[in-house]
Amino acid sequence: MNARATTQWFAGATMGVLLVATVGAGTAAAEDVDDQGIDVSVDITDQGGGELSMTVAANEGVDLVEEGSDESARQFVGTTPTVTVTDTRDPADIPEGHYWAVLGQAGEFVDATDGTKTIGAEYLGWTPTLLSESSTGLVSEGEPVDSAVDAGPGLAGQELLVSTWESGAESGTWDVAADLALRTPTDVEAGSYSSTITLTLMEQSF
Repeated sequence: MNARATTQWFAGATMGVLLVATVGAGTAAAEDVDDQGIDVSVDITDQGGGELSMTVAANEGVDLVEEGSDESARQFVGTTPTVTVTDTRDPADIPEGHYWAVLGQAGEFVDATDGTKTIGAEYLGWTPTLLSESSTGLVSEGEPVDSAVDAGPGLAGQELLVSTWESGAESGTWDVAADLALRTPTDVEAGSYSSTITLTLMEQSF
């Protein structure tokens, strides 16, 4: 199971230019021409004022393993790769009332050999944990989301991974991860199932 990230970018472009000019002595005979090169370079700085971005740590997917099953449910657990949100914008440039959030939603689990066998995304829950400190306390992880087996919505719809309620109050980098728990009915069919969690970074205003 792979986590994919969809991001909104607020960035300018950085560009380097290298120009080579050839200058010859105009009065020399053709056989006496001595070519000389002049390297010309320029650094063009970013004028975008910083950016809000999200990255997911390199990974080969999450293999859920059975742990904690009981008479009420079979349970398979794992942990997402670290998700990093970075905001390099000047807080003074962010309008009041803006906030950002990372939302996650899982697709249906489908058996690799029999596509007709599925497990609904509502059976996958998570417990997010903010791995970085928030200097203001305004950046925090989302609440735990339970599986449908435990009367929760699971990740069938978009659920909060991490957010801030005031974008301009704090800038920097924050890491977050989530413990995953696929809790299914005890009579779930055997199979090799896979799903995808789609992460979306969004910024809106009140």
